[in-house]
Amino acid sequence: LKMHKLLFHLLGAIQFAYGCYYDCTYVIIPSTSSVVPSFGGKLKYLTFINAMIQTAYFTLAALNDLIGSNEPSPRDKPLIRRVKDLVFSSLAFPVSIFVGVTFWALYAVDRELILPRSLDDYFPTWLNHVMHTNIVLFILIELATSFRMYPLRKFGLSILCTFMLCYVVWVHVIWFRTGMWVYPVLKVFNWPLRIAFYGFSLSFVCTFYSLGERLNAAIWSKEVEETVKSGKKKAK
Repeated sequence: LKMHKLLFHLLGAIQFAYGCYYDCTYVIIPSTSSVVPSFGGKLKYLTFINAMIQTAYFTLAALNDLIGSNEPSPRDKPLIRRVKDLVFSSLAFPVSIFVGVTFWALYAVDRELILPRSLDDYFPTWLNHVMHTNIVLFILIELATSFRMYPLRKFGLSILCTFMLCYVVWVHVIWFRTGMWVYPVLKVFNWPLRIAFYGFSLSFVCTFYSLGERLNAAIWSKEVEETVKSGKKKAK
């Protein structure tokens, strides 16, 4: 079972790392494009940032398989295990589900709002699925096959909200520098609608944080109970 987990984590790390590499190396959109600002590079997209988060998370998970511990409540929880659990809870799970659900929802309404057809010659279908489909599949499989202890809700949500707010600021820095929006959907909105969209998006991603926490508690109820009891004993 440990070997299966290691192979799965390595597959995730290699897949998302290669997706990032291919995107950086071969997906080159002309700087004269009327739909994509050149400023900010690949880091202007939440999709790409999330793929980097997934690469980091699955790499951490693989290292934890090798030198850490997957026990529900080890006597001395390794630092790498603590970091892995925190990254999953506060970023890897909620951001992946948010990116996947939001992308495909907007794509279903009008793909020009999120991935214009003019980019099809540059962004291959397989890469689109790595970045927007596999991120959801892999993180859900990870939730179901590996136990982690969620941090205090306020702490986990504060990390997530800080990350998302920083990204919103970054999107506006790009708009200020180029006069272009990273996502075409933002061009359609006026300022009141943009603010409402940001508020909805933040609430939406926080909902996914709570979903991950609840699913983890439901799937791993026995392990969560053991960890809580172990923590109380140590406190005494």
